Amino acid sequence: MPRPRPHLPVRPVWLCGRCGAPWPCGAARLSLLSEYRGDRTSLLVYLAVLREEAREHLTALHPATPPGDLTDRFLTWARARP
Repeated sequence: MPRPRPHLPVRPVWLCGRCGAPWPCGAARLSLLSEYRGDRTSLLVYLAVLREEAREHLTALHPATPPGDLTDRFLTWARARP
């Protein structure tokens, strides 16, 4: 039986290659939280780099309507809750 594909981004459109949702989708978020468990700072740095890459890609694809702030999509959900 084939293994299910992971929820990874399809560049340059930044949609999930498995479910088609804007990446990081819910499943990708859970996977990232698990992978970076105990090292939230590294997760946030990684996601900040990806946010900038996504901003560049999405701006190049749609120069007339560049993406809005991608912080919620890429970072806010990963911040530690008080």
